[in-house]
Amino acid sequence: MDGRIAAVGPQDALELRFADADRIDCGGRLLMPGLVDSHTHAIFGRPRFEEQELRAMGLPYMEIAKRGGGIHSSVRDLRARAEDELVALALPRLRRIASYGTTTVEVKSGYGLTVVDELKTLRVIRRLQELLPLRLVPTWLGAHEVPQEYRARGDQGRADYLRLLVHEMLPAVAAEGLARFADVFCEPGVYTVAESRVLLEAARVAGLGLKLHADELQTSGAAELAVALGAASADHLAAVSEDGVRALAAGGTVATLLPGTMLFLGSARQAPARALIDAGAPVALASDFNPGTSPTVNFPLVLTLAVSQLRLTAAEAVVAGTVNGAAALSLAGETGQLAPGFSADLALFDAEDVRELPYWYGDRLCRGTWVGGVACHPFEARFTSQP
Repeated sequence: MDGRIAAVGPQDALELRFADADRIDCGGRLLMPGLVDSHTHAIFGRPRFEEQELRAMGLPYMEIAKRGGGIHSSVRDLRARAEDELVALALPRLRRIASYGTTTVEVKSGYGLTVVDELKTLRVIRRLQELLPLRLVPTWLGAHEVPQEYRARGDQGRADYLRLLVHEMLPAVAAEGLARFADVFCEPGVYTVAESRVLLEAARVAGLGLKLHADELQTSGAAELAVALGAASADHLAAVSEDGVRALAAGGTVATLLPGTMLFLGSARQAPARALIDAGAPVALASDFNPGTSPTVNFPLVLTLAVSQLRLTAAEAVVAGTVNGAAALSLAGETGQLAPGFSADLALFDAEDVRELPYWYGDRLCRGTWVGGVACHPFEARFTSQP
């Protein structure tokens, strides 16, 4: 059925109904919807392992950024690399992501911060989609930071960069159809709520869906902004206020939580997952895979953190990593479920019970993935035709 699920039901009934179909023997393993990672920064050059030691010595994230580290370090690095090199670096990363059971991956730009380099990054994502069976969702994050060359000119430089984003970079991205979403890092010291509103409203007019880095390190009202604008998701939320929780529960914006980031930053604070769920907010999980604050491709490890750190049940964590992750990408009617008509995005795990995924933490239990019925992560299966 063109890469879609035709039916779900007892094996005997399906074999009788589809007697001529080829059969893949999964050996009694756990077959479930492929995991949906709705927040990554997978296009980058060198890792930033030195920053982990700086944080261990007591330097906070924003102080490292002020010294030219953090996002600025990755910006300098990416600007110096050619498109072909970035493709070559990202390919094995995305294949490792698939090897842990992920079939849909959102990938952001944001380490270029010039028109040329942001377009370069988004073209890399487009090329990767042509090379991989993974489902990739490109997001423009030109407002990941204010580039240092603009910060050096104070308020005037900041205003000039905002104008560049709205009047030059965004139109160029939209003209080439390079992104499905626009995102902004709304955080004190980066982009204000007012600036984020201007950028996202312009992106919406340009035809892009909206996402928002919201209330990660400090409370700012970013979650409320995401809901007010009808954003698909508000991400991070470790510092979300009670008003923000209520807004997310009342609106249609998905609260995307990134527990691996706070763990890696050494923070004792995590997003209030239980408060969000108990209030009725839809909650998704994502890896935030990036070179500085969450260098992991292991989505089942995120499920572990959701249970052990966020206090989700295993079932809540799996829902957050599948159908709710799809909703955070406006794909809830396409993937994230094993249901007739949905894309055949599947993951096979060496487990008997779904609760084993967060239990065997750090292990790679995935034995195979399929995207639209096409093998993504290899599985040594026996193919047989029904007699």
